[in-house]
Amino acid sequence: MPSTHLSLHYHIVFSTKERRPFIVPAWRERLHAYLGGVVRNLGGVAEAVGGVGDHVHLLIGLRATHCLADVVGSVKAVSSRWVHDEISDGLFSWQEGYGGFTVSPPQCVHVRGYIERQDEHHQKQTYQDEYLEFLRLGGVEYDERYLW
Repeated sequence: MPSTHLSLHYHIVFSTKERRPFIVPAWRERLHAYLGGVVRNLGGVAEAVGGVGDHVHLLIGLRATHCLADVVGSVKAVSSRWVHDEISDGLFSWQEGYGGFTVSPPQCVHVRGYIERQDEHHQKQTYQDEYLEFLRLGGVEYDERYLW
């Protein structure tokens, strides 16, 4: 085949350090927009970014040459620095690690809607329960001693 054609979509989830509700509504949308900009600057496509006070969700499209761990590491480092500089919250930091789940193209619309409804969703379910459900549905093995 003379060309390469890819459709690589990832649902990324990561939380603030110790799941503290650092991300307040006053600047949450600015952070989400900034996260999307970081993804774009890395050559990816930010399809949706959202979350609540203690975590964020990103639906991103990446190229075959991207390393997911490097992209997420850069997004977390650059955005943490932005919060320190722009929001003046020197205590803010992201928790180590993240969840990364592949998304098939037909499911992108569903995941995008899910990310957009995070405020509503988390009135009924905690971040911890949500994350455990992602792991279960994704068939990801984990040791709960190292989960939180």
